[in-house]
Amino acid sequence: MYLSRFLSLHALWVTVSSVMQHYPSVWGHYDVCKTQIYTEEGKVWDYMACQPEARDMIKYVRVTLDPPDITCGDPPETFCAMGNPYMCNNECDASTQELAHPPELMFDLEGRHPSTFWQSTTWKDYPKPLHVNITLSWNKTIELTDNIVITFESGRPDQMILEKSLDYGRTWQPYQYYATDCLDAFHMDPKSVRDLSQHTVLEIICTEEYSTGYMTNSKIIHFEIKDRFAFFAGPRLHNMASLYGQLDTTKKLRDFFTITDLRIRLLRPATGEIYVDEQHLARYFYAISDIRVYGRCKCNLHATGCKEENKRLLCECEHNTTGPDCGKCKKNYQGRPWSPGSYLPIPKGTANIC
Repeated sequence: MYLSRFLSLHALWVTVSSVMQHYPSVWGHYDVCKTQIYTEEGKVWDYMACQPEARDMIKYVRVTLDPPDITCGDPPETFCAMGNPYMCNNECDASTQELAHPPELMFDLEGRHPSTFWQSTTWKDYPKPLHVNITLSWNKTIELTDNIVITFESGRPDQMILEKSLDYGRTWQPYQYYATDCLDAFHMDPKSVRDLSQHTVLEIICTEEYSTGYMTNSKIIHFEIKDRFAFFAGPRLHNMASLYGQLDTTKKLRDFFTITDLRIRLLRPATGEIYVDEQHLARYFYAISDIRVYGRCKCNLHATGCKEENKRLLCECEHNTTGPDCGKCKKNYQGRPWSPGSYLPIPKGTANIC
């Protein structure tokens, strides 16, 4: 009888030991999750809270334009050269590949020369506003990890709004306003991200830094993600643990860097002057050669990988979770309510396994 009881206890201990091999001494902390980080020795794995590697999210984007017929070339029309607004013999023709400027050229690899770009129709209906909405959709929740960068070929717009959605485009919130004159355009005092702080990092600002006119050599507009990270992680982002701690405990901050969709609202093209030259309306249009959005799939700290399946991004869920964002427990693993993983305590975090 004693031998039988000993064997039963031994079998139970083997089972428990086997299970415990998968968990560190503090029950519930991450054991298999890791994040790729970059050091002087190159790319290495750092064991901490589960999250997929950041990547170029433009590879997975779907773009729509409103109005849908705003792209130039149907019918063909002439427009003025980028560097010389009075040389107006360039042509946009949707039926000729070399002269077409479709939306996908905002995201191509610049295979043609000169630079490839999407282009709108010219402002031929002035004074009627030339408004364009460019919507970028992922059908997936994304966490931004780097600046959003938009490169214009037409001169940066006099007025523009960058918006975000957290519910797949059902509702929208402004991310940032851009204008040559913020007070006139949006009734807001101009600011830059440098004017913000930890306490005001969520403030929606209007900036005049990126809205200089037609003749400027600068073409790029930024939405400064890293500058906002720096309020918590330091100027060179060396203290990411501090940032992760803030993201873990402040939902509004976490949501600020989270999107499902972005919308670029172009409200007034670059004019480079106070008055519009009505004799040369072919000078005024929008053209974008590149959009960059870097981020990672949001998996609620329950996955280290994210895969594309049927043209949709899906988290490769761990910790007995499931769903596109690992947002619920698997069937038969619902003994306690689902909760996201945690970065805390630093550095290992807490898995909150179902």
